[in-house]
Amino acid sequence: MRDVFRKYPGRTMGWAESSSDVSLSIIVPMLNEARTLPAMLPDLKRLQEEDCEVLFVDGGSEDASVDIAMREGFTVLQGSRGRARQMNAGARAARGRLLLFLHADTRLPADAPARLRRFLSEDLHAWGFFSVEIQGESRMLRLVSALMNLRSKLSCIATGDQALFMYRVVFNWVGGFPDQPLMEDVELSRRLKRISRPTCLPEKVTTSGRRWETSGICRTIVLMWFLRLAYWFGVSPKLLARAYR
Repeated sequence: MRDVFRKYPGRTMGWAESSSDVSLSIIVPMLNEARTLPAMLPDLKRLQEEDCEVLFVDGGSEDASVDIAMREGFTVLQGSRGRARQMNAGARAARGRLLLFLHADTRLPADAPARLRRFLSEDLHAWGFFSVEIQGESRMLRLVSALMNLRSKLSCIATGDQALFMYRVVFNWVGGFPDQPLMEDVELSRRLKRISRPTCLPEKVTTSGRRWETSGICRTIVLMWFLRLAYWFGVSPKLLARAYR
């Protein structure tokens, strides 16, 4: 971390430097998630009981998403529509030293709080992400998951499905998520790589494979690689978002 301290000479302590009494804030952007929330909320309720702060950021849901989350005692913030904008709004309101961004169709492993507290105590890297398991009926999803995990470890670039986490001070240093409609997680990873290598946790988050199976697994693989390659060559995220939809 000495290279980082030279880059940021005002820092004389580790990444966990903070006066906050909350160690972890979990930020969940949502938009019309009434169907997925009932399966997600019990896990988040348990995390709240383990002194984790959980913040939902709604982007203008037209279903019962907000009512469902608030009825279960969760804090729901209102943000401008767009996943990056919603996650940035959640980060501004969060009190935790560590921020974790969780998609509404993704589940954390049971031991996530303990593992993240260990990450805080080690204070070696500025950020990290989990391995991922895409759930669905097709066996090909196991291969897709394995390739995603291998790619992210080799490239140090993670996607939002992998539950990105980072110190709040680092998130602020890099300017948060870029205000773009697609690849905001890839761009944030690129920025974070300039500060430190990530911690790649072997524990797996689980995420829905519905999108992959609905659109066709092979077709989705080709589309995602095309979008990623086009982004690296400088194609506008707005144009890529149209192709994605």
